Amino acid sequence: MSKRLFALIGATFVALIYGGTFIFAKDVMPTYIKPYGFILIRALGGAILFWLLTFFGPKERIELNDFPRIIAASLFGVVINQLTFFKGLSLTSPISASVIMVTAPILVLILSAILIKEKIEIKKVFGIIIGLTGTSILILYGKDIQNSPNASFGNFLVFINAASYAVYLIIIKKLITKYHAFTFIKWIYTFGLLFVLPFGYQEFIEINWSSIPTNIYYNIGFVVLFTTFLAYLINLMAMKELKPTTLSVFIYLQPLFASIIAIVLQKDELTFIKVISAVLIFIGVYLVTHQKVKKATEY
Repeated sequence: MSKRLFALIGATFVALIYGGTFIFAKDVMPTYIKPYGFILIRALGGAILFWLLTFFGPKERIELNDFPRIIAASLFGVVINQLTFFKGLSLTSPISASVIMVTAPILVLILSAILIKEKIEIKKVFGIIIGLTGTSILILYGKDIQNSPNASFGNFLVFINAASYAVYLIIIKKLITKYHAFTFIKWIYTFGLLFVLPFGYQEFIEINWSSIPTNIYYNIGFVVLFTTFLAYLINLMAMKELKPTTLSVFIYLQPLFASIIAIVLQKDELTFIKVISAVLIFIGVYLVTHQKVKKATEY
C-alpha cells in the first residue's frame, strides 16, 4: 500500500469519527455538560494523551523560532475552531451551521493559492463544487429550519470556525514536513488548554458528575479519545502525503457518515435523495484526491 493511499484511508477514517461525533456529542450537550465546559474537557484530555504519546515518539527538539507557528496552529486549530463552532451552533440551526461548515474546502483552496502558492487545478474546483452540492442536498433536504435566538451572529461564528480550520490546515503543513507529529502536537494542545481555560472553567466546575449516566460517559470518552486524540493525530500524519486542499475535502464525508451511523442506529432512514447525495459527494472527493500515476509522489 502506498503512503498516499494510506493517508487517504486515514482521512476517510477521520471523517467517519467526526460523523459519529455529531451524534454522540449531541447526547452530552447541553443536558449534562455545557459547550465550553466540554471543550475544556477535550483540551485537557487531549493534552494529557498527547504528552503520554511523547514516550513512544522520536526525541526531537523544536526550534525556538517554530513556537510562534505552533501557537498559531493552537489558536486556529483548537481554540478558535472549537469555541466558535460550539457557540455558533447554540445560536443558529444545525442545518445552517452544517452548510456553512462545508465551505472549509473552498476557503482552503483560496487561502492555499494565496499563502503557499498552491496551483488551483480546474478538476479540484469542480470536485469541491460537486461535493459541496451533494453535502448541501444531504443536509437541507426534508429538514425544517428551526427558530434560532440569534441566527445571523451564530452563522457568522460558524463561518469563522470554517475559516479557522482552513488556516490551521495551511499553518500546520510546514510543521508536519519538518517534525514528527508526536513532537509538536502535545504543544499545540498544551497552548490550546491554556487558551481555552478562561472560557470553559466556569462551565466545567458546574458539571454534576454524579448525575451523568454511564452511557453518556462513554460518549464523552469517544469525543476525547477518538475525536480529539486519534482524529487529530491521523490528520497530521495524512498531511505528510496530502495537500491542504485534498485533506479539507474530506469534510464533505462527515454529514454522509453521520447519516449512515444514524441509519444503522435506526435514528434515520435511507432515502433516494440520500443515495444521490452520497454519489455526488464521492464523485467530488474522487476528483480532488485522484492523481495521475506520474504525479503520485508529488505533494
